[in-house]
Amino acid sequence: VQLQASGGGLVQAGGSLRLSCAASERTFSTYAVGWFRQAPGKEREFVASISWSGKSTYYAHSVKGRFTISRDNAKNTGYLQMNSLKPEDTAVYYCAATRVSTMGPFHYWGQGTLVTVSS
Repeated sequence: VQLQASGGGLVQAGGSLRLSCAASERTFSTYAVGWFRQAPGKEREFVASISWSGKSTYYAHSVKGRFTISRDNAKNTGYLQMNSLKPEDTAVYYCAATRVSTMGPFHYWGQGTLVTVSS
């Protein structure tokens, strides 16, 4: 499956953004979807993931309560709603997919979309 992430941009602290992850295949509904991010000079880290059905979700502690992962299998698209953004959320965000489990490992990756949060 090919993935296309979009929706990044520049936002002030406290603002919101919604990232989208569009998949190339109708079999998207059989994949778990994850979001990861990589800040400058840091390693890539897990942000959130959602099961193929959407019934199970997982979040990194740093974003829990602020970010919401969701999906619309009819549109072959996953989403990451990011609220109450902080400067430390600045990073390139990547979406990924896997058929193994909701916690990965993730085998399919999209290109990143840059999120910049200004203070």
